[in-house]
Amino acid sequence: MSWGTELWDQFDSLDKHTQWGIDFLERYAKFVKERIEIEQNYAKQLRNLVKKYCPKRSSKDEEPRFTSCIAFFNILNELNDYAGQREVVAEEMAHRVYGELMRYAHDLKTERKMHLQEGRKAQQYLDMCWKQMDNSKKKFERECREAEKAQQSYERLDNDTNATKADVEKAKQQLNLRTHMADENKNEYAAQLQNFNGEQHKHFYVVIPQIYKQLQEMDERRTIKLSECYRGFADSERKVIPIISKCLEGMILAAKSVDERRDSQMVVDSFKSGFEPPGDFPFEDYSQHIYRTISDGTISASKQESGKVDAKTTVGKAKGKLWLFGKKPKGPALEDFSHLPPEQRRKKLQQRIDELNRELQKESDQKEALNKMKDVYEKNPQMGDPGSLQPKLAETMNNIDRLRMEIHKNEAWLSEVEGKTGGRGDRRHSSDINHLVTQGRESPEGSYTDDANQEVRGPPQQHGHHSEFDDEFEDDDPLPAIGHCKAIYPFDGHNEGTLAMKEGEVLYIIEEDKGDGWTRARRQNGEEGYVPTSYIDVTLEKNSKGAVTYI
Repeated sequence: MSWGTELWDQFDSLDKHTQWGIDFLERYAKFVKERIEIEQNYAKQLRNLVKKYCPKRSSKDEEPRFTSCIAFFNILNELNDYAGQREVVAEEMAHRVYGELMRYAHDLKTERKMHLQEGRKAQQYLDMCWKQMDNSKKKFERECREAEKAQQSYERLDNDTNATKADVEKAKQQLNLRTHMADENKNEYAAQLQNFNGEQHKHFYVVIPQIYKQLQEMDERRTIKLSECYRGFADSERKVIPIISKCLEGMILAAKSVDERRDSQMVVDSFKSGFEPPGDFPFEDYSQHIYRTISDGTISASKQESGKVDAKTTVGKAKGKLWLFGKKPKGPALEDFSHLPPEQRRKKLQQRIDELNRELQKESDQKEALNKMKDVYEKNPQMGDPGSLQPKLAETMNNIDRLRMEIHKNEAWLSEVEGKTGGRGDRRHSSDINHLVTQGRESPEGSYTDDANQEVRGPPQQHGHHSEFDDEFEDDDPLPAIGHCKAIYPFDGHNEGTLAMKEGEVLYIIEEDKGDGWTRARRQNGEEGYVPTSYIDVTLEKNSKGAVTYI
């Protein structure tokens, strides 16, 4: 099947078909370009999405710890890699398909234009030969008619008796001339006809088939190029499928890595305070003053009024210290983390000790390296001056000493917390074991306050009024209770004026903390004294109107 033999008379149709083929090629190139833009925009949007939902880590505390969060961030990383593969697809299509199509379309247009020009030139040459042949034919036809007229004129004069001999001779000469010219035109026409037939045969059997064959080959190459581009278009996608599959497998593995038990344990580790739940509220009998005598009632009333004033003026302050079972006060973070509950304080101290140990190890390694370098310099003075390393060694030693002091200080705080936590566990089995007294803001000699710089050194002093202090405790009419408290930690109460208590023991509050870290309390047997405010869970009764009776 050849265009040259089958379509020898369809030059215009082939012109339109080859133009359509180039237009289709350019249309497909435009399609690929738009697909590339879609892939690029898709990859860009995916990267923006990943960037939007990735955590902005400014500190280690904000790093994801829950398995569900870690899995989500792993999925984001896989999605970012997936976006990168979409970019690879776009780049491969742009280089292998779109760029190749545009170059080939330009070459195709040039080749088509050349072949069509050759076809038009061949057709023009054939038309010229046909015109020459047609002109010679018309001239031959015209000379033949003139010869016929001359012959008719000669025959008429020859048969006319009235015609002179001269006229007959002249007509005969004219006939011979026309006949001779007709013969010459006949030969010219025959030659032109033979030439045209030869050119026409050459045109339709040699020239045009050759040109159409070249156009056919060009169109077939265009079709093959489209097929290759179709394959390249698909291969660009298929090449990244293994990597995309790995990204999807990574997302599935991230989903499988979610551990709800581990997340629950992390919640416990993150928010566990280490305190015990509050105990039962004690019974407070407000009816005891009804049975007093009039004189006793008068004395008690004056004391009750003074107790009421203290309760109203100090309720707000006392409530601020109940953050262990309520809202945690917002204040500046302390170096020893004493503003945190025991369990959280222990974790923070342990983390700091681990970090300090890592820094200490780095400084020790640096010190060892400097000493080795110093030894090398001492053995080979040409390599360097050993004295130049002395400032760096001194600085490293200072850093090591500083880190060791920091570690020792934090370990002391950690021992304090662990001692209290361990002591509390032991006291569940034996209430006779005394609480371990350690330095810090939670010690019996100092109580926790909202102010980080405030430390109380001991219970309120009586300033030489020991007799009045005794009288106050030996008074037959005790102060009215303004609330109650439960001991969170045991307290020995060795100092004068203090009241010993066991963990979990419930006491009555008869005088609030005045800001010195001590609260005045009373047992049910009537024994009174001061206890550290930070060792008790205080519950105040607003507008209390009577004393608490003994049970």
